[in-house]
Amino acid sequence: MQDDNINWLERINQSADFIKTKVSHLPTTAIVLGTGLGELVEHIKMDVDIPYRDIPNFPVSTVEGHKGRLIFGYLGNKYIMAMQGRFHYYEGYSMKEVTFPVRVMHALGVKTLFVSNASGGMNPNFKIGDLMIITDHINLFPEHPLRGHNYSELGPRFPAMDEPYSHRLIAKAKEIARAHDIRVVEGTYVGVQGPTFETPAEYRFFHVIGGDAVGMSTVPEVIVARHMDMEVFGISVITDLGGGAEVDKVSHEDVQKAAAAAEPRMSLIMKELINQFQEL
Repeated sequence: MQDDNINWLERINQSADFIKTKVSHLPTTAIVLGTGLGELVEHIKMDVDIPYRDIPNFPVSTVEGHKGRLIFGYLGNKYIMAMQGRFHYYEGYSMKEVTFPVRVMHALGVKTLFVSNASGGMNPNFKIGDLMIITDHINLFPEHPLRGHNYSELGPRFPAMDEPYSHRLIAKAKEIARAHDIRVVEGTYVGVQGPTFETPAEYRFFHVIGGDAVGMSTVPEVIVARHMDMEVFGISVITDLGGGAEVDKVSHEDVQKAAAAAEPRMSLIMKELINQFQEL
């Protein structure tokens, strides 16, 4: 079935209405947890745990390391919603399906979205295990998440993307990292379809066009979030390196291990940032 034959607004509201019956109150902050970073949920004092398969219209994650549940609870003093496992275009989903959970978050009242991922670094100053605060992105996905019918109730036909990642949240995250002596780098994230890892020439190309790291997620979710005027903060764990004379062979297991090793530092920054920022 073609996406434009589906009433997405109706589906979003159906999913949101179902979730509302399962939770006592609704958060205004949400987190999307990426590959190997799902253990941040151990820091959440859980209130409600809803498997994706139980939510009407929700896709189900098929990727190892993505558990597939929506969590509500306290991260520090902030009541939040967390996606443990996301959906990817390479799994065969349309962009409307990939970004559907972000639409539902907005329908539930979420105003600020925090996203994380694992990515391959092209910047020669990066090291495996670095945390890269995303300052911008380059969208190289073959389908745009806003393609097709635009629902004016969600956002404008031609949304501005001059500040995809919140400058004030970036500044606060850097301040937190300095206070805890955590090395962070900054850079532009290149979003690609996958599921193959990059060739040496592709790594070099992505760096030449302005990219510092590359991955197979995040960009569609951020575009949709900004379409609905949600504030966004994004962070990547650099799990492998490319772009030099040689590119090391990398596997999904390698990515998971490197991401898991960096998880405590990422969790600390995320937890403090979420608890310290004030909503606009």
